[in-house]
Amino acid sequence: MRTETTMAVQNPTARRHEAQGGPPLGPLALVFTALFVAGLAAGIVMAGGATFPSPFGGADATDDIAAYFRDHTDAVRITATLQFGASVPLAIYAATASARLHRLGVRAPGATIALAGGLLASGFLALSALLSWTLSRPEVLGQTGVVRAFQTLAFATGGPGHVVALGLLVAGVAVPGLLAGLLPRGLALGGLVLAALAELSTLTLLFDGAAVLLPIARFGGLLWLIAAGFLLPRHRSDPRVRARTGAPHPEETRA
Repeated sequence: MRTETTMAVQNPTARRHEAQGGPPLGPLALVFTALFVAGLAAGIVMAGGATFPSPFGGADATDDIAAYFRDHTDAVRITATLQFGASVPLAIYAATASARLHRLGVRAPGATIALAGGLLASGFLALSALLSWTLSRPEVLGQTGVVRAFQTLAFATGGPGHVVALGLLVAGVAVPGLLAGLLPRGLALGGLVLAALAELSTLTLLFDGAAVLLPIARFGGLLWLIAAGFLLPRHRSDPRVRARTGAPHPEETRA
């Protein structure tokens, strides 16, 4: 009777702790990746194959850039809307991952770095999307200089700004994932490499050629966050964690 009473008390508590773990990370990562990629794909298809213009063209490219936004306002608006939508699950992912790392016993700065990086990445992506949406407004498109300025800002915030911050989110999960054995070693090390590439993409602000790092770090980081979202355990007692750390089973400890 005492055992049954104890189990009845423990089960609601266990369910409450499970509920406090937040939404599942893997599906969240899939949602914001799908929204982001859908925004890019929809924009290209609706623009007849034309891609978002590069900000690195000289003064001679200003008229062509303005013409792109005048000719493809619907494509720009749809892309901006979907990417703004992607920023929401990204922020939720960062908050949930940080909370889960704390629940798993991580007391190092990694969990806070993940939260800060994820919120910054979400904020920069949302800002870039809103700047792009502004470029779909007819009252703006008549001013070529304003179009060029907004397009450059949209690239800066959605390019280096977003990617560098995304690297902090990846690093904030990868470092404790490696040191505490919460993630497979290969995945954690791969995350550190991607995070380093993301931080190096800061050089895009100085050298145009460094922009090649942006898609590598961006899409590599998104795929890494999906994998980490499915593999990061909810509980320290997860058999996968015990296998990676060599920790004994709770029953063995009591014995």
